Amino acid sequence: MLREVLLKDKPAELLAASPKATVPVLVLSDGQVLEESLDVMQWALEYRDPLGWLDGVALDSDWISECDGNFKHWLDRYKYAERHPEHSAEDYRKGAEGFIQKLEDQLSVFDWMGGDAANAVDVALFPFIRQFAGVDPSWWQNAPYPNVRRWLENWLNSALFSVIMVKYPRWEFGQPGKRFPPEPDHDPLK
Repeated sequence: MLREVLLKDKPAELLAASPKATVPVLVLSDGQVLEESLDVMQWALEYRDPLGWLDGVALDSDWISECDGNFKHWLDRYKYAERHPEHSAEDYRKGAEGFIQKLEDQLSVFDWMGGDAANAVDVALFPFIRQFAGVDPSWWQNAPYPNVRRWLENWLNSALFSVIMVKYPRWEFGQPGKRFPPEPDHDPLK
């Protein structure tokens, strides 16, 4: 069951499943707990990958590693510059821009990270680039990254994105969650 939780008020069930209590957490029917986004993504795409996002792609790619490491370091400071007063938000943004420039270079040659079609690398990077663009949208609209902006807009304007961004009511103990995976007659890709 899919359950929306408020991280400021973590339910005991979340803490019992995953003491680190970050999201996402996926508890499989055999009791195995997946608590890393890439592990959940790998499981989901192995379960069902109708768009072939895993075809020829490894989720331990250099792109994903750099995004999850160095870029995320700068992104977190850029998003929460007030928590890191030793430098300005602009300084943190500049630290993150090295990765954005690499994406720009790649996306100046290809529409997607893997070439002509989106793949698991695109899917893994997209949420972080969305966060980066959202810190200062005015700056982002004029930033020297037109190919990354186009790539991001393709995701933001996709039917798939509109389906996955549906807000669920906050889950409370005793309430059922939403069925996951969805019933077979509900295919968000259609």
